[in-house]
Amino acid sequence: MGDLDRALLSLAGLSVGDAFGEQFFKLPWDAIRERRLPNGPWPWTDDTAMALSIVEVLREHRAIEQDALAARFAERFRQDPQRGYGGGAVRLLLQVADGASWEEQAPRLFNGGSYGNGAAMRAGPIGGYFWGDPERAAQEAQRSAVVTHAHLEGQAGAIAVAAAAAMAPFKLALSSIDFLSQVIALLPQTQTKEKIEEARKIGPDEHGRAVSTLGTGAEVAAFDTVPFCLWVAANHGFDFEAALWTTVAGGGDRDTTCAIVGSIVGLSADIPEDWIRAREALPAELELMA
Repeated sequence: MGDLDRALLSLAGLSVGDAFGEQFFKLPWDAIRERRLPNGPWPWTDDTAMALSIVEVLREHRAIEQDALAARFAERFRQDPQRGYGGGAVRLLLQVADGASWEEQAPRLFNGGSYGNGAAMRAGPIGGYFWGDPERAAQEAQRSAVVTHAHLEGQAGAIAVAAAAAMAPFKLALSSIDFLSQVIALLPQTQTKEKIEEARKIGPDEHGRAVSTLGTGAEVAAFDTVPFCLWVAANHGFDFEAALWTTVAGGGDRDTTCAIVGSIVGLSADIPEDWIRAREALPAELELMA
């Protein structure tokens, strides 16, 4: 049996992180340096929209049912396409909405499948649902990723995030190195895995080195996004605000990096109530306190 409450908790952290990070594409750098909280409301993006579908499928099927997930992705996109979806996702979801097979279309994206960070950005609630069982979380995360990300790198990003989220409630008993090592053990041999191995060598106070070595999503690729997010979660996982400010200070794809970190850290640290109030509301049945 999965834990829907923990999936909703991860979703809350993900959506708050997503909405928070998105604000800093239009605010000056001083707002980050001085840690000035943006004025609300904070709209969320495609990161949250796709995670909503993940949680709905887990609630209904107690596992990732791929056809149901693809259908929900496509339906939600068609109902609300102005959430910042990437070009590849738009193309695929329009095809699926028109009746095409995701199994046929996903591998055709980018001549071999997407290796972007879109599967990782929505994977945290899977780890929340299967908390304490990172192996199962990894399996289900890969199933969720394949629907849109046929490339192994894209799948590795989702596996890493879900596994980290599944272990987040136990972070107190793990060193940062052990936390990352347990994630690494579940990953296929990929650039994502190699860069998470590099993340183990970067100290908690070496933010600049983490940004330059690991990347913060400028390439919109799993291997250029997930390792930095896991470094933040491993080293700043008990303070939601500190973790999110550390993440957004890295620049790059800020809504997605903050969504990933929020989805993990929200399972081991309290999400500030004023941040939740500032974030655009989720569908009532998927709100944490609904």
